[in-house]
Amino acid sequence: MKFSIITPIFVLAAGLASAAPAPSPAPAPYPLVHTDTLNCRSSPSTSSSITKTYKKSDDIKITCQTYGDTIKGNNIWDKTPDGCYVSDYYVKTGKSGFVVGKCANAPAPKPPAGKVPGPRVDDYDYRGRCSGVDPWLYYKCQCVSFVAQRINERLGIKFNNKYKGATWGYANQWDEAARRSGVLINKTPKPGAIAQTNAGSMGHVAWVSAVNGNKVTVEEYNYVHVKGYGVRTVDKGTFNYIHLTSST
Repeated sequence: MKFSIITPIFVLAAGLASAAPAPSPAPAPYPLVHTDTLNCRSSPSTSSSITKTYKKSDDIKITCQTYGDTIKGNNIWDKTPDGCYVSDYYVKTGKSGFVVGKCANAPAPKPPAGKVPGPRVDDYDYRGRCSGVDPWLYYKCQCVSFVAQRINERLGIKFNNKYKGATWGYANQWDEAARRSGVLINKTPKPGAIAQTNAGSMGHVAWVSAVNGNKVTVEEYNYVHVKGYGVRTVDKGTFNYIHLTSST
């Protein structure tokens, strides 16, 4: 697993054109499908507040897209010009993936009780696009990047490599970073916890998907498949477990 602390590099562009950039095109409208009305919510979650309701006759315009609660197998949510989010399942875009760019700083939905750890699926934003650094200050397609996304999107915690002022760094630094940050770490697995080990040159982290007796099932990146998604069931003693909550 490759990781290093990210130092921003700024490049000055030469010969900038003096003309003002052309305005961005208006969002394309899309019709509703599977429903006659559609609630638009304050975050990409069915548990968040309703701010607007669209009718069948209202074409939906999408300004950006993000991930949230899964509706009928679709976990994409569309942000509208009204500043709220609708489930993409109910919007006929003609595609199963994104049709516009990913929302910047979209509010992470806090899953209702029973929704953690969430579906066992490769919902990683950068699958197949592994070049560069992610928004959480990790190299894309590494185990730490996948888990950082899960913490943000499924636990609703704004986690990154500098969480609570500590440097979380390589996976084999996460245990000490958790202790320095006052985050509970122990040998007791729980769905939605972070599995962590110092084994190997850089350690490894994974997302706890299920616990069954002395066995734990984890989802992970860059272990079973190089820079890819995998699922394993192992003895629970394989890992330490970091328990991140909104109060820590």
